[in-house]
Amino acid sequence: DEGLRFLYSYDGYNWKRIDSVFLAPEVGRQKVMRDPSIVRGPDGIFHLVWTTSWRDDPGFGYASSPDLIHWSEQRHIPVMAFDTSTVNVWAPELFYDDERSEFIIVWASTIPFRFEKGIEDEYNNHRLYYTSTKDFNTFSDAALFLDPGFSVIDGVIVKRGKGDYVLVLKDNTRPERNLRVAFGSNPLGPYTSISKPFTDFLTEGPTVLKTGDEWLIYFDAYKKYKYGAVKTKDFISFTDISDSINIPEGHKHGTIFKASEKVLEGLINKYKN
Repeated sequence: DEGLRFLYSYDGYNWKRIDSVFLAPEVGRQKVMRDPSIVRGPDGIFHLVWTTSWRDDPGFGYASSPDLIHWSEQRHIPVMAFDTSTVNVWAPELFYDDERSEFIIVWASTIPFRFEKGIEDEYNNHRLYYTSTKDFNTFSDAALFLDPGFSVIDGVIVKRGKGDYVLVLKDNTRPERNLRVAFGSNPLGPYTSISKPFTDFLTEGPTVLKTGDEWLIYFDAYKKYKYGAVKTKDFISFTDISDSINIPEGHKHGTIFKASEKVLEGLINKYKN
């Protein structure tokens, strides 16, 4: 309920806190800010989306900024308003498709009695949906992004190369609640060959960055009240590096993105005193 916070790192392993809230949530039914996802567009503008409510809210929040300090007016994007039985809109994740010059937003929603559910409650049986936009003013109609045959949330698209994409996702079924990966030739899928879990029980909120020839996948190990991480070169073999990362206590569900030294210095200097 406080809003947007930042950590920063020069190496992707060791993180420091900027001790301030940069954007307080103002939109949505519950007016919270969870699962912030930020992407820098080709014009240098940072775009932010976030979860605005736990339940009974058909959309997500959106704002933009040139410097992460000065933010546009917040807007509520009601992507699931077409179905009034929708339970929630959780964890919108931004991805910029540089081949189509458009942004893709993927999120999880539950529409009761729509999908196979196993032991899941009808009101906790998520699937991934998406919309696309070039300008954050006009959006494509929401459409199903992934139905893997089980409850799924927290879908993060990673581009490895042309025609080579990985989707990091959370298997949200009660026995699992851990992270897996799937593979596709298009950012919109289809994604197939879903892997076995590469994290422990009760892990979620993945975010991915590349350092050298390795990919680091950070995740919220919420049972342990801390962040964990793995590294991989191929998204097939994963090495736990949780003991090698350093994140200030108390931070959850973030998205790692790159910013210029100028932007970072602006953030640090503004709130230094």
